Amino acid sequence: MIHAKGIWKVFGQGENRVEALRGVSLTIHKGEILAVMGPSGCGKTSLLNCLSGIDHISKGTVEIEGQNIHQMKEKEKDRYRAEKMGFVFQLYNLIPVLSAVENVELPLLSQGVRAKTARERAEEVLTRVGLRERCHHRPGEMSGGQAQRVALARAMVNQPGVIWADEPTGALDRETSKMILDLFEHFNRVDETTVVIVTHDPAVAERADRIIYMDSGRIVQERDTRRKVNSPVCMRGSNE
Repeated sequence: MIHAKGIWKVFGQGENRVEALRGVSLTIHKGEILAVMGPSGCGKTSLLNCLSGIDHISKGTVEIEGQNIHQMKEKEKDRYRAEKMGFVFQLYNLIPVLSAVENVELPLLSQGVRAKTARERAEEVLTRVGLRERCHHRPGEMSGGQAQRVALARAMVNQPGVIWADEPTGALDRETSKMILDLFEHFNRVDETTVVIVTHDPAVAERADRIIYMDSGRIVQERDTRRKVNSPVCMRGSNE
């Protein structure tokens, strides 16, 4: 599904030059859960941002379903991300003045989806993450785990081909982290959504199909693994 070849990402010039990525090549298969690990500053987040088109690359190519996203014009690339990708971050990035359902429906409304349809789809995906009864609560009225489930619902409302997750459990306790990972697996298995997770937590990485290890802007190791935990079909009624 995703093929990167020889990608470099360089910040600054001269004495301030930083090579965040140094000739990375990588293939991510459709329907795969991939974990990216490595020490702080090794290039994990830069890789995610370059693969998803958030950041420009300095050299190389990134193709998603055969399309070179870095040859797209900015508006075309923005539209492609909005329609084909979902994003989950460590700090949720929810709009505090909007309710859960309003946060989730926002990506659809921004694409011109009718309000009624957007609301129905937002409520449906919130039900899948166990938050149907908290649709009208704002982020400040929710626990961290609930807020992250809203963020995941927002990422999935477009039925994207791939979800990019940067430390999605970094602010959560172990039990809540497991709940979030169960949901990633649920969407991966039921919707065949490809998932790429940047993490520093080995327990999170072990839930993936494959782990790549980075250091100094390069992939230094790769390991296949088997997911050992069965995810629930859905989480209806769960308000933890």
